[in-house]
Amino acid sequence: MQAAAWRAAYEGVLPEAALEPFDPEVLAAGWGHAIEHPPTERHAVLVACAGPEPVGFAAVVPAQDPDLVESDVELSILVVSPAEQRRGHGSRLLAAAVEHARGAGAGTVVMWVLEPDRPLREFLESAGWAADGARRELELDERGEQRVRQFRLHTDTGAGAPDA
Repeated sequence: MQAAAWRAAYEGVLPEAALEPFDPEVLAAGWGHAIEHPPTERHAVLVACAGPEPVGFAAVVPAQDPDLVESDVELSILVVSPAEQRRGHGSRLLAAAVEHARGAGAGTVVMWVLEPDRPLREFLESAGWAADGARRELELDERGEQRVRQFRLHTDTGAGAPDA
């Protein structure tokens, strides 16, 4: 699912070499371990299903950016199978990720978005997320000749806010 969604979203945007390294068996083993053995309460892998079949997932991890506070978390990935998009799975995963962050005491959730990924940016913005001004570049090849810019979006979880 991750490999297919990544290719569908970024083919023609990222160089072919950046789309190739996905070995489904290696990915599945890595995600299985992350699900079964989260290192902290702020780590979580959330799965969306259509009946018994998984159709999407999201991963929440502690934020590593030096300008954020220790309790903040990052939505490191949000993937929905291309055949299952526009059926509410992404919205439910996003809401569950923010709820998980709130329950773990995080006040802010951030996500780094590739600059050319307009659909993801618009999806997050429609859910109330906003750019916070942080930007970075990722090197896509070993020589550093191919780069892609990212910007960071964020949302407030409401953790610690008085109940209404």
